[in-house]
Amino acid sequence: MTLKPLKNLLIIIISSLIVSFVSCKQKADNNQLNPEKATSENSQDSLFFKLSLAEWSLHTQIEEGELNPMDFAEKASELGFEGIEYVTSFYADSIKKADDPEARMQAILKKLKSSSEKFGVTNVLLMIDGEGDLAVSGSIERNTAVENHKKWVDAANYLGCHSIRVNLFGSNDPEEWKANSADALAKLSKYAAGRNVNVLVENHGYLSSNADLLVDVMKMVNMENCGTLPDFGNFCLQRKGGERWDASCIEEYPRYEGVKKMMPYAKAVSAKSYSFNDNGEEETIDYKKMLNIIKDGGYNGFIGVEFEGTDISPEEGILKTKNLLLEAGKTL
Repeated sequence: MTLKPLKNLLIIIISSLIVSFVSCKQKADNNQLNPEKATSENSQDSLFFKLSLAEWSLHTQIEEGELNPMDFAEKASELGFEGIEYVTSFYADSIKKADDPEARMQAILKKLKSSSEKFGVTNVLLMIDGEGDLAVSGSIERNTAVENHKKWVDAANYLGCHSIRVNLFGSNDPEEWKANSADALAKLSKYAAGRNVNVLVENHGYLSSNADLLVDVMKMVNMENCGTLPDFGNFCLQRKGGERWDASCIEEYPRYEGVKKMMPYAKAVSAKSYSFNDNGEEETIDYKKMLNIIKDGGYNGFIGVEFEGTDISPEEGILKTKNLLLEAGKTL
């Protein structure tokens, strides 16, 4: 080989090494500037699930005016999440009070979609509350509730969400509850199927937290786009004084058994958390045991972080839950 070709080869090799060094240095600098995001991105690559943030985790800040729900995508991105799960009640009042509710709805959805795209997060699902009870025995009231939910099916389709989450409150008679629930879910799921949206039921108290009854309902509906959203913590069957919320639980369904029974129909999962010990473990829920159940169920979609504690700030609780999922997931 003559000297000139050898010189050219050396120049190419040296140039490649310089480019590689600069690229690695820039990545290291970026990780130093945003270590939480860097850790999150690197840690999630080998997991069987992806992480989303449930907007309810921030409900205190939203209700007290510290956080605008329109900025949810930005907040979730800052906390290092890949997906987001909206709570419709944070937007519903503004829509209902507007002179033109439909126009207001479209304006909100347009801004939410734009924000999710800007901050690079996936719109996962809508959690619907306050639109009527789907398991009531009165057919007129039940059908009205079904109709009320349809606008959120359309909203989910527009945002690119794969699902809506609904509640099944109404009759407290098991057989009536199953029949009413199956009727409402079949009607709503038929509408949602035409818009490529799933209708998911969360264990959210009373008979909906009885996994055996909920599985019976899933079998009765028997539709591909009708499924469950197992929540790690919502297995209270009865509260003191018959209250729906804000009262101590006096009867509970076995949570691990409940999640396992719901998994064959699961299209989303909610990782509920309340408080943590000094080792960063949730004090009432065994996350490794839960993740094993979820993985054994063949699930590989989003797991939504839903912190409901009061002893620490929402951000701290969210990050502790997220880190717990990452650490527990690494062991599987």
